[in-house]
Amino acid sequence: MPAARFTALGDSFVEGRGDVATDGSYIGWARRFARRMGVSPRETRNLGAYQATTQVVVDTQLHQALARKSPLIGVIVGVNDLVQDYAPDRFTANLRTIFESLSGLDTTVFTASYPDIPANLPLPEEFRGLLRERFAYANEVLREVCAATHTLHLDIAADADWSGRALWSADGLHPNTGGHSRFADDMADLVERASWLTAA
Repeated sequence: MPAARFTALGDSFVEGRGDVATDGSYIGWARRFARRMGVSPRETRNLGAYQATTQVVVDTQLHQALARKSPLIGVIVGVNDLVQDYAPDRFTANLRTIFESLSGLDTTVFTASYPDIPANLPLPEEFRGLLRERFAYANEVLREVCAATHTLHLDIAADADWSGRALWSADGLHPNTGGHSRFADDMADLVERASWLTAA
C-alpha cells in the first residue's frame, strides 16, 4: 500500500452517509475531494465513523492519522457532541488536541464550520433554540482553534445554500449526493487557493 496522501477524520459526514453508490457503499465528499485533488483511492485513507464524537477521534482516529501522517488532512467532527453528548469543556479541549496534533509545516489541515442542522430536525422550538446556541458556541471555538493552528476553515454556516434543504438528505443530518459534491468542490477550491497563495 502506498502512503496516504489524503486522510479524513471524523464522523458520518466524513464516512459519506447520504451519498450512496449503486453497490450500497458510501461515496461521500472525501472520495469526491480526493478525485478532484488528483489523489487515487489507494492513496486516500477515510477514518470517518458513524456517531463518532470528538472524543472518539481523539481516542481512536488521531493516533492512526499521526502514525503515517498525510500531507493533506481533513477533519469534520463535533455534531454528535452537540446533539447527543454535550460537554463544552471537553468539546473545546478535544478540538484543540485534534488540530494542534495534526498541524505542522508539512501538512495542510482543513475543516468546516457547523451549519444550522437544528433547522432540519423535527424538534420542539425550545430545544431547537438550545441546539442553535450550542452550534454558535462551537463555531466560535472552531474559528479560534483554526486561527491558532493555521487550519483552513470553510465557513458553510455562513453559506445560505446550506441553510435550505436542497443539499441535505431526508434525515436532515447528512448531506445528500448534491451536498457531498458541493462540499467537495468548495473545499477543493479553498485548498487549491491556499496552496497557490503559499507558493506565491
